[in-house]
Amino acid sequence: MKRFILNILSLIVLIISVFLGSCNKAVIDRTTLYPALTPSNIDLNADAWKPVLIADPSVFTIPAPDALTSPAYVADLNEIKGYQSSLTSDQKAIINYWSAGAVLRWNEILRDLVAKHNLPPYQNLDDTYPAPSSANPFAYPQFPFSNPPYAARAYAYVSAAQYDALIAAYHFKKLYNRAAPYNNAGVQALIPKSALPSYPSEDAVVAGATVEIMKLLFPTEIDYIQQKAAEEMQYRIMAGANVRGELNAGQSLGAQVAGVFAARARTDRAGKAIGTPAQWAQLPANATSRGDQFWVSLESPKRPPMLPLFGKVLPFLFDTLTVVALRPGPPDLAGSPAFQKDLAEVLSYSQNPTREHQAQVEFWADGAGTYTPPGHWNAIAADEFVKQNYSEVRWARNYALLNMAEMDAAIVCWDTKYFYYNQRPCQANPNIKTLTGVPNFPAYSSGHSNFSGAAATILTYLLPDRGAKFTDLANQAAMSRLYGAIHYRSDVEVGLVTGNEVGQYAIKRAQSDGAGN
Repeated sequence: MKRFILNILSLIVLIISVFLGSCNKAVIDRTTLYPALTPSNIDLNADAWKPVLIADPSVFTIPAPDALTSPAYVADLNEIKGYQSSLTSDQKAIINYWSAGAVLRWNEILRDLVAKHNLPPYQNLDDTYPAPSSANPFAYPQFPFSNPPYAARAYAYVSAAQYDALIAAYHFKKLYNRAAPYNNAGVQALIPKSALPSYPSEDAVVAGATVEIMKLLFPTEIDYIQQKAAEEMQYRIMAGANVRGELNAGQSLGAQVAGVFAARARTDRAGKAIGTPAQWAQLPANATSRGDQFWVSLESPKRPPMLPLFGKVLPFLFDTLTVVALRPGPPDLAGSPAFQKDLAEVLSYSQNPTREHQAQVEFWADGAGTYTPPGHWNAIAADEFVKQNYSEVRWARNYALLNMAEMDAAIVCWDTKYFYYNQRPCQANPNIKTLTGVPNFPAYSSGHSNFSGAAATILTYLLPDRGAKFTDLANQAAMSRLYGAIHYRSDVEVGLVTGNEVGQYAIKRAQSDGAGN
């Protein structure tokens, strides 16, 4: 009983610390005041852009729209007029919220779900650790534990599915070329008007794709996800932007496209990334065979390594042979002069923290209860993309490029970590005390650095007028891990290089997808 009470008290402390960390990070309230989407270019020819997975938009089916003179369409117009005749303050707030853009708002929602589920499971009474199961998602620990690799994959699948769904939508928009309902007498335009044909609704297509992928990724949140989709559909009607028939067609099309991505997700090997005890037992040999000291969990009791087989997951931007080709050379061997020099530097930062370094460590911590390093870069991108007045399809395309790079960087990084399986600085020298938590996986190379190098590379390509802004941010993110005494200098420097190499593949895709810069 005493042990049980201690476990409960420890769990409460963990929950409180995560809550406080999340509040300090301000993960939810970064982007609540974005203006209504007003594209400077509607990208009418986006149906000719290169999709990620779908081959031909015409293979999907939606019914032809109701004739503008049909009773069904007239009834749909009357539904809009009924809403607009007596909008409440809450309904006006819904319009203001969603008018910022479907891709933006769903990205925020996804970030919030990642933060909510980014909690490592607590131990059992016998000092073993339970694992989340997609087959029984409501059991403790609930599925998923959205750690950084899982989160990177989630951002990639949602963004890429949204992008392909919008390409398919543009095919049908041009085919039917129907004007939005706010062009009819008696219907107000409560958001900026667009010359883009309204059938099917682009918001509904995004929602249809997003809901299906999110249901797969966060099965315990289905009610909430569907509630947000219903809210978005109501917004389009209340704003005079779409009739119900356009929304139904869009949701159907988005769900069809999502099916292609869901099929890939179920077979991309992520489900086996946790590994087995037998596989975990073999990992130390990766280090000892080189004469190096292998990593061990510093948690008590020792926690199994985080997703040691994530390096085997299928990437988006290149093949699995390229993952191996991108793997950097080995870290310095424990005890070597170069290693001792790096270790001494970490100890110095641990024992002599400055306010500036501490602030940098906290800003980039992105630990439990946050939307992870990939989510941090999604938030940074949102703040920059909104200044560009992008169309929905260009928002989706650019997020897809960013997040496929983040997922593939995670794959390359985790392949590297578990191939070399080397120790953390605070394992090599117990006098090293980190300024933040100790991640439960090997040191080389830094995940933050890989994520940041990849993100900075593709964002600099997409927004060249920002100069070195993203590179500077990536360097700050990488160095925060050294200042926090979590990584050696070689971890962060090599991670930035590898992340940049992954980002170059995203640039190659961008240069050939037909969308321009």
